[in-house]
Amino acid sequence: MQIRLDIKRQQSPDDKSYIQSIVYEYDDKSEVLSNALGNINKGGCKDTEGNDVSPLSWECSCLQKKCGACAMVIGGRPRLACDAKLSEFANEGFVTVEPLSKFPLIRDLSVDRSVMFDTLRRIRLWLETDAYDNDKVRDIAYESSGCLQCGCCLEVCPNFYVGGRFYGMAAGLPMSKIIAQSQKGNDKDIRQQYKKHFYSGCGKSLACRNICPAGLDADRVMASSNAAAVWKRNVYKKK
Repeated sequence: MQIRLDIKRQQSPDDKSYIQSIVYEYDDKSEVLSNALGNINKGGCKDTEGNDVSPLSWECSCLQKKCGACAMVIGGRPRLACDAKLSEFANEGFVTVEPLSKFPLIRDLSVDRSVMFDTLRRIRLWLETDAYDNDKVRDIAYESSGCLQCGCCLEVCPNFYVGGRFYGMAAGLPMSKIIAQSQKGNDKDIRQQYKKHFYSGCGKSLACRNICPAGLDADRVMASSNAAAVWKRNVYKKK
């Protein structure tokens, strides 16, 4: 089996981008894109025009859908390279591979996603007292903790851009956990941050609904957090 990988390349943010097409052969129907990118970087590969393919810049870590490092735009959709089977694109015979567009480009498929982590520090996303706990809190905290900080939800969000006031679902989910676990009377700051940087900027387009690689139920978490942070309904804590 073979497939053509149309990879968007760019040596630096100031250089002009171009598409390099590579015909990649594979035997296993379960082979994923991350494996193909790794094999290409072993060297000795030529593109469809006969040019040598220089090493591709891309990020990876666990390669088991646990870290989110290999997020990129694959076939027009943001997803993880370690979860994109090449056989999914067999009918088309090719697949486009591009970097996430909402973050500053570093090189090729590598982008600078540090804005997400800077945001979490800026809103002081940590508990300063013991965590409140009951079955509902545990449920919301567990769901929110599954966020990979991959940036896929931000890629499809029409309201998010780097440097903007709206921090997107990548911040909304972690904030939901802290709102749920904060002791009564100690959650004012995080509720204000949630209203300012998530609730007031979310257009409820729900573009992020089915895009999460971890399969998180963002709708449910968002509804609970809106009730607690905005409407001040005691959805987590007993009176």
